[in-house]
Amino acid sequence: MDDRPTLDDIRRAPKVLLHDHLDGGVRPRTVVELAEESGYAELPETDARELRAWFEAAADSGSLERYLETFSHTVGVMQSADALARVAYECAEDLAADGIVYAEVRYAPELHTRTGMPLEQVVEAVLDGFARGGRDHGIRVGALLTAMRHQARSKEIAELAVRYRDAGVVGFDIAGAEAGYPPTRHLDAFEYLQRENAHFTIHAGEGFGLPSIWQAIQWCGADRLGHGVRIIDDIDVAGDEPRLGRLANYVRDKRIPLEMCPTSNIQTGAAKSIAEHPIGLLRGLHFRVTVNTDNRLMSGTSLSAEFAKLVDAFGYGWDDLQWFTVNAMKSAFAPFTERLELINGVIKPGFAQRKWSGVRPLA
Repeated sequence: MDDRPTLDDIRRAPKVLLHDHLDGGVRPRTVVELAEESGYAELPETDARELRAWFEAAADSGSLERYLETFSHTVGVMQSADALARVAYECAEDLAADGIVYAEVRYAPELHTRTGMPLEQVVEAVLDGFARGGRDHGIRVGALLTAMRHQARSKEIAELAVRYRDAGVVGFDIAGAEAGYPPTRHLDAFEYLQRENAHFTIHAGEGFGLPSIWQAIQWCGADRLGHGVRIIDDIDVAGDEPRLGRLANYVRDKRIPLEMCPTSNIQTGAAKSIAEHPIGLLRGLHFRVTVNTDNRLMSGTSLSAEFAKLVDAFGYGWDDLQWFTVNAMKSAFAPFTERLELINGVIKPGFAQRKWSGVRPLA
């Protein structure tokens, strides 16, 4: 009897998502409708099903840079307050339908000002959508404000994150192509956030190697690593037992969370396949690993689908999926009491119900 969790079972389990891009998870039909409303004429397809297929094919290139190009179309139709609020609301609705009880969704406010919207209006529109979607669908969604690492607005965006942290913004991030744009270019933003006791994560160790991770942690003071998959480069697996280098040991010892996105990592060339993804080794070595979606539209995925792929590749059971989920909730930028309440009051009971639902009672 195969009692491994199925995709339908996983959907019903309470899950936590830390690394998801708002502009990477828009519904294809919404993209088409917003394009019609705004006069955006650059879409490669105007049929929702064909557009979904185009996004997935374009993203499946093995190149982070090519992967990022697909965002020009989703960002292109998210240039009004109404559009942003709609996309944010639908994001909350879609995540809740996948069984997610807590999520942190990131986006770059600076990318949504082409029509002259002030940054504040961008943030308030997204927060409105998250709040209404959360109330209607029973999910808590916090916003992460992202600065683009190839631009020079990170301090401004960091200040925006602090200004709205009591209104639903839970932290800060930098994103974009890593090569040539090290996190230390934005040191003033990270130093400001630390002075303000604010949380931040940094995209590192995805498209670039160990120096990106080292700088994010030791120079910038990141609370979490966005992806961090290249930490595997500091682990020697040639012998009978894996040997960790100093950086890998530090990341594990300090329990620095890794926001891993398996399907996305394959598409961008950071891993060859799910079965060969470093997440298997890192879970076995007890790194603080979390499982995430990155971009649900481009990767054609959901958090439940990511878990199901790991079940198939590594034979994981409910205990493993709960371990990943508790890791994520422990690592969230929510207040301690909220994290504890969700872990003990929602996540653990929910997984216990799923784990024992198929067990026959004793005679």
